[in-house]
Amino acid sequence: MLDDLGAGFAAFANPTFLMLAVIGVVLGTLVGVLPGIGPIGAMSVLLGVTTQLGPTGSLILFAGIYFGSTYGGSTTSILLNVPGEASSVVTALDGYEMTKRGRSGPALTIAAVSSFVAGTIAIFGLMMFAPWLSGLAVELGPPEYLALCIAGLGLLAALSSGSTAKSIVMICAGLAIATVGIDPSRGDLRFTFGSDALAEGFSFIALVMGVFGVAEALTLAGRKWRPPAVKAPRLRELLPSKQEAREATPAALRGSGLGFLLGLVPGPAAVLSTFASYVTERKISRRPEKFGSGAIAGVAGPEAANNAAAGAAFVPLLVLGIPFAPTMALVLAALLLNGVVPGPTFVDDQPEMFWTVIAAMYIANFMLLVLNLPLVGLFTRLLAIPPQALMPFVIGLCIVGVYAENNSMVDVVVMLVASLLGFVLRRSGFSMAPFVLAVVLQPTLESSLRQTLALSDGNPGYLLGRPVAMVILGAILVAVILSVRRAAVVRKQARTDEPAPSASNPK
Repeated sequence: MLDDLGAGFAAFANPTFLMLAVIGVVLGTLVGVLPGIGPIGAMSVLLGVTTQLGPTGSLILFAGIYFGSTYGGSTTSILLNVPGEASSVVTALDGYEMTKRGRSGPALTIAAVSSFVAGTIAIFGLMMFAPWLSGLAVELGPPEYLALCIAGLGLLAALSSGSTAKSIVMICAGLAIATVGIDPSRGDLRFTFGSDALAEGFSFIALVMGVFGVAEALTLAGRKWRPPAVKAPRLRELLPSKQEAREATPAALRGSGLGFLLGLVPGPAAVLSTFASYVTERKISRRPEKFGSGAIAGVAGPEAANNAAAGAAFVPLLVLGIPFAPTMALVLAALLLNGVVPGPTFVDDQPEMFWTVIAAMYIANFMLLVLNLPLVGLFTRLLAIPPQALMPFVIGLCIVGVYAENNSMVDVVVMLVASLLGFVLRRSGFSMAPFVLAVVLQPTLESSLRQTLALSDGNPGYLLGRPVAMVILGAILVAVILSVRRAAVVRKQARTDEPAPSASNPK
């Protein structure tokens, strides 16, 4: 294993890989700092150029963007109480309180070091567990893959922060859109309405760039913008006290372990892990009343958790070939565009690529620690740039990227239509993440369903003899029950909070 990792680091004698790692972490930090863009938007815009980078270069670039965005999101959360990423919402609870008390420097340092520690632990976990899990994954059959696909979509709908019903609608829409084209089992055209342009289905790049890239640009263009007043700490103000370091260290380690485990679960793991870490730290703290008023453990734990979850998200993608998060769906798309299909044999079939990417993650993680603290002043000054000024560039890049994929104006039209629909649906409270994940998982879901039906000869009891599939389906059932229970508690609480009608002013 050490020899393989050494060979991975040796691959960075190629200056192209090193340059892609630097570009990825810097770009990821920028989209994390600038509220509204996010790693999904950046990846979707760059998806069209991945065929020029090759599979290894694409993985290095996207991994750098993903890790960088989790680092950058904490900066605006701590300094401005404006989370650059959804996973940084919890960090703002205590991070901004520390800023108001003049301790923004230690908060930023603890967040960066916790992220570095968690990222290193997650990459080590990926390096250790991925080859081992690949051997187990080879034993999985179509019923298990069917259960995993259902779990990925079901848990994403159940655990999303918005309406579960709206998430289910978007999942159904994604599955329907992905069926357009050639039937993989019989070779017949379906739902093309006689159009030759739709014989191969809708372009995934066009759909993603539309619902994330252009739709996000349209959303930001309509927002009012005011340059925030930011006071970045000086370098000598970044050092935490001994007491702060003593309180942050165990919280960062606990957050790393919790985040890695939750990163293996389908759904918004990065967001859920931060909340889980914050609740855990508050419960075990001797002074829980400090949380919400500047507790350093409330910064270290969640920041470690979301970075560990980011690293763990690569495990199911590379081992099973199934993305459990929208960002991983884009990474999968980049690999498929380059003719690489991840799965149980990926580590054995592509050892050079796997270990080069592992080395790239270590390098990117170290670069982020080195770059983020000294350049925090530069990154905060970028907040003075109006987001609307960047949007024409983003839209233009999306149009060029989509057209360059197949030299097809039909794809450009698909992207523009998808962007308008995405813009309208966003304003109506619909999330695009379930839609994209459904589009990516539909081929695996359909093929595993057909194979399971063929193996079982239509007998539902066939699944009872597949313990792994039953465990996965049982987890889905538990998640659905918990989601329904949570919705019932929220409705009951809402009724309780309603003011009772008085005699003088009846309803």
